[in-house]
Amino acid sequence: MRFGQFTRPIAHALAVALMCSASASAVLAQDHDHGGNIASPSQKSTAQENELVQAVRGATERFKNVTSVAGPGEGYELGFGCVSGGDFGAMGMHYINMRLVGDNEIKAEEPEIILFEPTPTGGIRITGVDYLVDKAGWESNPDHKGPPELKGQLFHLFDSPNRFGLNPFYTLHVWAWKDNPAGTFANWNPNVSCNAFNPPDKN
Repeated sequence: MRFGQFTRPIAHALAVALMCSASASAVLAQDHDHGGNIASPSQKSTAQENELVQAVRGATERFKNVTSVAGPGEGYELGFGCVSGGDFGAMGMHYINMRLVGDNEIKAEEPEIILFEPTPTGGIRITGVDYLVDKAGWESNPDHKGPPELKGQLFHLFDSPNRFGLNPFYTLHVWAWKDNPAGTFANWNPNVSCNAFNPPDKN
């Protein structure tokens, strides 16, 4: 599969999903991991976990007042509609920066995806970010000695096949702007809902 200038498999599939997402009312992504990689939300956060949350807030503070479904701009565009996990909650709306997806790097100040949730008034509000990198692309760099991590927080590995048609990839959700009873770094957030989602008008 080829799409525009992107030559890496994960960028290909994300680009196709980006084109198709506007017509989807919601996406049930049952293939995603239902757990987080911290033991319990009742446990005290470590200094490194707090540091990562603060880093995400610093990187996305400028998006706090974004309310239009057009999204935050700066290369971020809506993909996958609104991702819901049923009883597990939702991930919400993924605004994806394809340039960052394609660079095979992870930087706290440059999240590949900004997460928003739809509001009953037809707008959106920020909930956090999703860092994402292609597994093969990450491992092709000899400087990468193991799975990616940010400030001590290991990424989740999603293998293939998966519902998005992607090659294996690493991902890490950080719920920096929305409390998550399942854990700050869990994939699903029971406090997020796609019920108010309406696909943006492309015309």
